[in-house]
Amino acid sequence: MKIWVDADACPVVIKEILFRAAQRAEIHTCLVANQYIKVPPSPFIKSVQVESGFDVADNEIVRRANSGDLVITADIPLADEVIDKGCTALSPRGELFTKENIKGRLTMRDFMETLRSSGIQSGGPPPLDQGDRMKFANHLDRLIAKNSQ
Repeated sequence: MKIWVDADACPVVIKEILFRAAQRAEIHTCLVANQYIKVPPSPFIKSVQVESGFDVADNEIVRRANSGDLVITADIPLADEVIDKGCTALSPRGELFTKENIKGRLTMRDFMETLRSSGIQSGGPPPLDQGDRMKFANHLDRLIAKNSQ
């Protein structure tokens, strides 16, 4: 298993959790972004900077990820694509995207996008809180443990 991180919008605190987990479990982790992302010196952690542009980082993750890999993203369409490839997708809030729930999430995302484009203000998600961090860390630990069996 490798971990791929949609790093442009990934909160710093989540990246730090990932860095510690990658070191502890010796799992290759790659942060993909259209800007430079500083990562700690480690043989298990690297970053890839892609060109700027719509979905360039997402497309790079889809291209590189293989079945059995873990993708960290809040991007519902990206999660849908990598799930179709046999990957696991986990949001920075600790929500595990699955074949069973991703289509419903994609439909809701598209509906909210339609509302926003028609001028209806729907607001964004609340700030990441301690509960979200714990949920993320717990899911990550379970996925790593499952992979190492």
